Amino acid sequence: MTPPTIPGDPVERAGLAAEYVLGTLDARNAAAVEAALASDAALLAEVTAWEARLAPLQALALPEAPPPDLWDRIETALGGGAPAVAVAPVPAPKSAWLGLGLWRGWALGASAVAAGLAGFILLQPAPQPRLMTVLLTQRDAPAWTVEADRSGALRLAALNPRPLEGDRVLQLWALPQGATTPTSLGLIPASGQVTVTPGSIRPQPGMLIEISLEAPGGSTTGRPTGPVLFIGRLSAAGSS
Repeated sequence: MTPPTIPGDPVERAGLAAEYVLGTLDARNAAAVEAALASDAALLAEVTAWEARLAPLQALALPEAPPPDLWDRIETALGGGAPAVAVAPVPAPKSAWLGLGLWRGWALGASAVAAGLAGFILLQPAPQPRLMTVLLTQRDAPAWTVEADRSGALRLAALNPRPLEGDRVLQLWALPQGATTPTSLGLIPASGQVTVTPGSIRPQPGMLIEISLEAPGGSTTGRPTGPVLFIGRLSAAGSS
């Protein structure tokens, strides 16, 4: 099978580099890019540039400590820990038997409390995953990162902020699955970074996020009146 060729067109090369950095290429094309990086300086420059542009994505993956009972669950799934070693019993002195009833009752009570606590922990609902997306241009180039936190707020950040021509503005829209009309979430400042809290809707998997180019003040019709420049769909972080 003939290996894929690296495109000579600058736009196609940039798109290929972006997909390579995002990890969306199949194994065959990814291997072709990997092999070409050693001798193709232009491709290496594009990959390096996209790695720098997409660096803000790392900030969205906040560190989280594993559940405190994780190792216990792993041990249970593997069938328990190491087998117990038999030890010959050692007769206890008479004085040790005086408090045996007291300690036996305490141990039974502690075991009951521990069992109840373990059941409470296991029955707790798993935390909801963060919802994220990367808004793409019409050429499928990554342009914005979007994250919905657990409070329902949406955080946007432009990967490569650029000034708009004339007096145009960018307006943010959300379209939940099943809805027929988008909801305006307001205008995006020139800085390219904003946090908005949707009032009437809540971020959910599959929700469409759009950014349109509008006249000063933004659209007042309830729909984008200018072209939709960037679009993406929210999904759980780490899902394929």
